[in-house]
Parts: sequence; C-alpha cells; structure tokens
Amino acid sequence: MAKYPEYSATAGDEFVELAASAGLVLDPWQQYVLRHGLGERPDGRCAATKCSVWVPRQNGKGAIIEALTLGWLFLTRERLILHSAHEFKTAQEAFVRIKDLIQSTPDLDRRVARIREANGEQGIELTRDAGGGRLRFIARSRGSGRGFSGRKNILDEAQELTAQQMAAMLPTLSAQPDPQAWLFGTPPEDPAAWCYGLREDGEQGVPRLAHFDWGADLDPTDPQDVRRAQRDRDLWYQCNPSLGIRITEETVEDEAGPSGLADRFVVERLGAWLPRAVGGATVLDLGQWAELEDRTSKRTGAVAFALDITPSRDWASIAAYGLREDGVGHMEVIDHRKGTDWLVERLVQLRDRWNPVAIALDVKGPAGSLLVDLEKAGLSKPEDAEQPEYGDLAIPTAQEVAAGCGQLADAVRDGTVRHIGQELLEIAIQGAKTRPLGDAWAWGRRLSTVDISPLVAVTLARWAFEARAHLVTEDYDVLASVL
Repeated sequence: MAKYPEYSATAGDEFVELAASAGLVLDPWQQYVLRHGLGERPDGRCAATKCSVWVPRQNGKGAIIEALTLGWLFLTRERLILHSAHEFKTAQEAFVRIKDLIQSTPDLDRRVARIREANGEQGIELTRDAGGGRLRFIARSRGSGRGFSGRKNILDEAQELTAQQMAAMLPTLSAQPDPQAWLFGTPPEDPAAWCYGLREDGEQGVPRLAHFDWGADLDPTDPQDVRRAQRDRDLWYQCNPSLGIRITEETVEDEAGPSGLADRFVVERLGAWLPRAVGGATVLDLGQWAELEDRTSKRTGAVAFALDITPSRDWASIAAYGLREDGVGHMEVIDHRKGTDWLVERLVQLRDRWNPVAIALDVKGPAGSLLVDLEKAGLSKPEDAEQPEYGDLAIPTAQEVAAGCGQLADAVRDGTVRHIGQELLEIAIQGAKTRPLGDAWAWGRRLSTVDISPLVAVTLARWAFEARAHLVTEDYDVLASVL
C-alpha cells in the first residue's frame, strides 16, 4: 500500500543521483519511496511532514535512509539531522555505513569538518562552506531528542516507538519552518504498539502523511492465512520488493519451511501485522462485572456448554450457560484444567448427564483441532443445520463469534446476566485484549496477557444457548399441548 500527499515537484531524483555518485545505486522501489516521500508543495515546503515506511527485513530500507541522509546533508544543507534507533547497535551500524559512504567519495569527504565517534556522540559535521550541517546518531530513550531543534528526523526501528518517545522527539520539529520525520520499521511484536495508530492514519490517507507498507493483508493468528503465506509465491514478490534483486527465491523458500521461520514466516518475511489489541477492560467494565456477582446464583432447566483452549494448549476451559428461575442468565466456568487430553471425555460425560441444547467450540481457534476426536466420541455437528438436536455441536462462523462477544458485553452492561464470582473469570477480563473482526471485534487469545479461555468459553456458551433457544421453546410448546 502506498498513499502520499499530492505534490508539484520532488527532490527525490536529485537524492537518488547523489547516492549513485557515492556508489549507492538504489532499486526501483527505493527510488519510488524517495520520489514520493520528498514531494514538495508549490511553496517549496514538504508535502508530507511524516513519511512512514514498512517493509520486511533485508529488502534494503537502510539504503533509503542513507540516500536520504546524504541528500539532506549535501543537497538541501539541513542544519541538524537526528537519526535515532531503538538499540544502540542499530544506530552505531547506521553511523558506520554513512561514514564509509562519505569517506569513500572524495567530493563529499572534503566537505566534512569533523567526525565524532565516541559512544553516544556519533555524528558528522560539515564545513561552514558546505553549509555547516550536523548529523547526530542517538539510541532512543524517554527523553532522548529533547533540546534539539532539527528540521529533519529519521526514526529507525519505528515498531519499538512509544508514545513517551514520540512526545520527546516530535516537539523538536514543531517550531521548524519545514519539518519532516521519516519512520522506518517492520511489524511490531506488541499488538498495542504506538505505530498501529501511525498505520491507521496512513491507510486512511490523512493529510501530510506519506505511507508505504509492503506487508501482506493477512492475519498471522489465522492458520489458513499462515498456510497461504508459506505457499503463495506471487505474494512473496508483492511483499518483498527486493526479491530477485538482493533476496533469492530459494532463500525465501527455505524460510517458509518448518525448519525456517515456520509460523513466523507471515510476519517476518511477508510483513503481516498482528491484529491490533484493544483493552478488554474497556469492553467489560470491572465495576459492572462486580455488581453482577451472586454467589447463590443457580441455573435451572436447559443448558449449553462451550469449550476453549489457550493458544499454547497448556490450559483449557469448559463453561455453562442457562437461565435462572427469574429468567436472568447464569454463566459459570465448570471446569478449568491443564492440557487438553481430558476435554473429550469430560464433554461426553456432560452430554450424557445434562443433554445440553448445544456444545459450542470455535473451530478457527485452538479448539478446532479436537473436532475429529469429538466426532469419533459421538459429539458431532447437526445432520440438518436447520434442525439441530440436543447434544449437537454448535460451531459459530466468524460473524457469529463477533456477535457472541458483543452480546455478552451488552448483557453485562444491561445487567441481564449473573455469575458466582469466579476469580479465573475476573483475571481473564482484566488481561483480555480484543482483535478486530470485520466491523466488530472478538476476544484476542494470542494478544491477551493472561489465560482468557474461561472468558471465551462463557461467551461461546451464551451464544450457543441463544442460538438454540428455539429448542427450549419447542419443548415448552410440546408440554403445553400435552397438558
């Protein structure tokens, strides 16, 4: 994806030519980024005050940084350029590379007045005749960057940026007449990272932001997307603009295998972003949850069960949902144990004893691996999807998963459910994150900081009960006709 403001001229081609004169020949995609990122308005100011560049590793984003730095120093003669990275070693490597480029190019080297190489003080200063520009390299911290007033900033490893660091860096540009910040990165490990907001702005095409992202539009938590990523060679080329130039297809093929990047391939090589995390506590208010506690609450009549498993498969939960005598919903975690080898036998016991209206599981989650074993044990999907029977499995679609999550949130807010005050549910609510699912949301198992299988299980149990409520109604109708 590429979105950038309209511009009337660009310094990009001059930057590309200067880099080539220093022996740095840019690939077409690198030239493309510079050309559009350095676009100028009719008054000569930068059309984009921020440029966001996201590309998988080893494709050559460093060459863009080097060409950008050379152009700012020697062509536009910026007074102060700040180059920051998350780690000192990254900033140090960038300093060495730009220093070597300059020193190997006599026409550039003769304009250098001083090179500082002390740790924490790496930088290059030009002579007064060359504009007297300064280039500083720093490792980021909460306060690094304060006190500097450079017009141009390079923020490498932008996936690690925090709101506090941006608060330290961005004000350095606020009083400048023609500021610009370039941010370079790969998808973050933290699904709540600051850069998700930057990506959202880029995709929406907000003014004064140029956004370039070669990442695949895939969900790294979806097994089907992971498998597609490992097999789709056309997608490999779409996400790696230097594939066939500096990266070989054989290398990517090796990375796609089980002994290569395995499940991480979709993130590391195809640049796919994890679903953005949203705090669960803002979805289920803990104060409202506490008000719904009733340690004497009991379900009567029909019941639905549901199971869920953590992504690491180290814990699993079974939950029940039904109605109390007063018609208020009752939800409860009835089993929570380590591992998964106990689940099938336990569900068979529950089916035989309680004859539930449904037993629910999300087959797109970790519990989907049990579907075959459940069917072998006699727990199967309805023979007729339009006429399910007691004890049949209830398997929600993605839309129904989202609907179930929203319905539970509504029930908690409206006070139409009760729980018995189980600590494992409260812990799950406190640590839960959500993931986008179409225009709605669902619980994010891989994004959450705790075991949320109890929360997912009660959500699915409630959904299943409501989805099969007509079975309960039919039973009452039959009883009424007999009487």
